[in-house]
Amino acid sequence: MPHPDISLPRLIAHRGLSAHAPENTLAAVRAAHGAGYSWVELDVQLLGDGTPVIWHDPGVRRCSDARGRLADLDLPAARRLDVGGWFSDAFRGERIASLAEMLALIVELGMGLNLELKVNRGRSAAALVEEAVPAALAALPPERLIVSSFDDHALADARRLAPASRLALGVLYEGVGRGWRARCAAVEAFSVHADWRRLSRRSAMAVKEDGYALLGYTANDPAAFAHLWAWGVDAAISDDPGRFAGHLP
Repeated sequence: MPHPDISLPRLIAHRGLSAHAPENTLAAVRAAHGAGYSWVELDVQLLGDGTPVIWHDPGVRRCSDARGRLADLDLPAARRLDVGGWFSDAFRGERIASLAEMLALIVELGMGLNLELKVNRGRSAAALVEEAVPAALAALPPERLIVSSFDDHALADARRLAPASRLALGVLYEGVGRGWRARCAAVEAFSVHADWRRLSRRSAMAVKEDGYALLGYTANDPAAFAHLWAWGVDAAISDDPGRFAGHLP
């Protein structure tokens, strides 16, 4: 099956340069670009009013100055959150990024984006796909976009919006176990994204033999990760990709 001509870098900044800036923020993406990384991985989900925003958790406590569920916020309420001060005083006053704002920044910086559709418990995969995927497709050329998810419904809905030649889909796994081939085939996947600590040589080789790109997350120990390059892993998704200096094949 034809796929976009995506040239993956060896290193992708996880939630932006999240070891050095608050995760999933405009600041983290700017930091990644400033450090020389050409791709970022970011999470998208919906606020209660249906606005897609760049955020990972179902709640806001871990990465803001407030508590509660993201699903209970509309955009004005979400804008009042300080999503940088928890990380350091240098980022105090950072605001939650809408998907539209983030896409505009990615375009401005000429970066590639792995956008994870984050379908937290009780949320609608279809609604998230409807809001997020067309916006990403409109903003970025096919060779600079991968849309990924753990959620099969989200991936299937995304595929219905665009053919494999137009939209690269990544299937997320913790461990690549039985049934992985069927999941990938069902959505004409471009890539497999696996927890590198749970990836076996046998699974990695099978993924590569079947022609899929293989990405390992979240890799912050380059020495421990080193043997995966020989297994054919294409890219490491890392909070701190600078640690891999001198450790790339």
